[in-house]
Amino acid sequence: MRMVDIIENKRDGIELNKDEIEFFVTGYTDGSIPDYQASAFLMAIYFKGMTTEEQGYLTMAMVESGDQIDLSAIEGVKVDKHSTGGVGDTTTLILAPLVAACGVPIAKMSGRGLGHTGGTLDKLEAIDGFHVEISTEQFIQQVNDLKIAVIGQSGNLTPADKKLYALRDVTATVNSIPLIASSIMSKKLAAGADAIVLDVKTGAGAFMKTLEDSKQLADAMTAIGNEVGRNTSAVISDMSQPLGFAIGNALEVKEAIDTLQGKGPADLTELCFVLGSKMLLAANKAETEEDARKQLQNVIDNGEALRLFGELIKAQDGNEKVIENTNLLPQAPYQIEVPAIESGYVSMIDADEIGVAAMLLGAGRATKEDVIDLAVGIVLRKKIGDFVEKGEALAILHANTEQVDNSIKLLQSHMHIAKEKTAAPPLIHAK
Repeated sequence: MRMVDIIENKRDGIELNKDEIEFFVTGYTDGSIPDYQASAFLMAIYFKGMTTEEQGYLTMAMVESGDQIDLSAIEGVKVDKHSTGGVGDTTTLILAPLVAACGVPIAKMSGRGLGHTGGTLDKLEAIDGFHVEISTEQFIQQVNDLKIAVIGQSGNLTPADKKLYALRDVTATVNSIPLIASSIMSKKLAAGADAIVLDVKTGAGAFMKTLEDSKQLADAMTAIGNEVGRNTSAVISDMSQPLGFAIGNALEVKEAIDTLQGKGPADLTELCFVLGSKMLLAANKAETEEDARKQLQNVIDNGEALRLFGELIKAQDGNEKVIENTNLLPQAPYQIEVPAIESGYVSMIDADEIGVAAMLLGAGRATKEDVIDLAVGIVLRKKIGDFVEKGEALAILHANTEQVDNSIKLLQSHMHIAKEKTAAPPLIHAK
């Protein structure tokens, strides 16, 4: 078998078989296939696409290129959730204890953030003492004992994906839906879950800006998951404005605790209920969405979800008292109002630019080496459709310096105000 023939077949639109795709993934991972041939192959995929079968072969070849987590020792149906990311996306911190409190084992492997704010691991580390690094044996035992654990990715998961992503990044082939879908799903499948619920974002603050592209990505990922025998479903949710009100690590932990107490933002709470219902259905813990929602509401009302979040924190060496006193979270020394420059209704919020404003405060990383300030960030006071008086606060900046003019200007110029009221965009576009 020759790589040049595989490139030629894909260039000409001929469907590749399992052996050909495995030959490419194995050869590129071990270095026997050079970058220039891999680049040509990726570009052929970019233009010609892949069938569902080809995407399944590519995904599983990347899964098999490294370690795979065996969760068979955990009792019950293990359900994972993956979000394609956005601004103020705190859902994992809420969903994990919420769904676990309903009896679904949550064995969650999460990552760190590169961009507007930290990832789930960074947010959890805003809790004093919280450890995200525990052994696989401890991880499995904790899920069996508590129904929940959230840790960093360990071992050598999907090395082929890591190598291919670096090449895609410099060959203008990142925005290929088959390659995106296979990349995401390879990591999810290697992590060992039985079922996967995908939260695919759409809008200005999302990776996929248009609803059409978001639907294509959701369809591709669910097709891959189901093709390889994992129960996979997707929700397409809005990210044209930040989710919830908080953007920043400690601030988002506080908002997650508020939500588990039943006092969270309406949009964040609803999204967690939509995703949580799908997770309960996938785990055979509910027969209908209505039944699932009742269970989720019940564990908020009786305090079980919040209690379990505390148990998770304690089990991983964090200060569980934070669930009773969020002032124990890191606090920024300055809280600075961002005043509206005119009266009217908030008509549009450029989520990406609001995220940039948070990153300028220190809430995120521009490079892997950057150190996050866990205390800083933004708390919005207004969302799309809300009325604001001139001089009234659009948001509060939590900062470690009073010199925040750039962030103030970004918010004032990207939280648009109109004379006529604009309806807020739908939170759920498809499910």
